[in-house]
Amino acid sequence: MGLFSESVDVTCTDTGQPQAVQWKGTRYTVCSEPIRWFERRQWWAEENRAPLGSGAGLVDHEIWRVQLQPAHEATDSTRTITLDLVRYVGSHTSNRWRLLRIHDAAPAKAVEPDEAA
Repeated sequence: MGLFSESVDVTCTDTGQPQAVQWKGTRYTVCSEPIRWFERRQWWAEENRAPLGSGAGLVDHEIWRVQLQPAHEATDSTRTITLDLVRYVGSHTSNRWRLLRIHDAAPAKAVEPDEAA
C-alpha cells in the first residue's frame, strides 16, 4: 500500500457517491459498492488558525475506498484496483478529489522465463 497526494477527477452519482475516476490517463468505473468514512486531519499543521465560520471539512477528511476497473474492460476482474480517495475540504460542489492510498494495483503482465533472458 502506498500513500499519495495526487489530484484525480471523480464523477459522482446524484447522491455524491464516486461512480468513475480519471487517473493517469485512464478512465475507471467503480465496480463494487464504495465505502465511506471520516479521518481526523491535522488542521493545526495546515492552517495558522481556523477561519471564522468554517466547520465542515476542518477537522475531518471524507474518505472513499473504491474498487475500480478500466472502463473499457468492465468485465475483467483481474484488472481491479483499490484506491482511497479524499474529497477536498468543503468541496462537495467543487468536485476536487485527491488520491490518498493505493491498496493494490492491476497485476503486471507475466513474463515467460525464456523471454526474461
